[in-house]
Amino acid sequence: MERIEPMMLRPLAALALIVAPAAVMAQDAPPANSMPLSEILAKVEADLGADLGHIDEVDWDDDGYYQIEYHDANGREVEMRLDPATGEEMR
Repeated sequence: MERIEPMMLRPLAALALIVAPAAVMAQDAPPANSMPLSEILAKVEADLGADLGHIDEVDWDDDGYYQIEYHDANGREVEMRLDPATGEEMR
């Protein structure tokens, strides 16, 4: 069995220090204290009112928010980032 030289381990250790925090911070699913998605979408519809044309897409971003793409009443595409716990837009 070959012995791994310490000099070869340093780059691997440095890479682990860079990658590990990102993996810990990524969220595959909304946190337990999140509002139900149906309530968040109802809030978006109520807040936008007549300015909302239609919602195109809703995605969970592993940075910890919902990303919603919609078209306004004039057909313009708009993206929003929403806090999963409050349903409020994140700026």
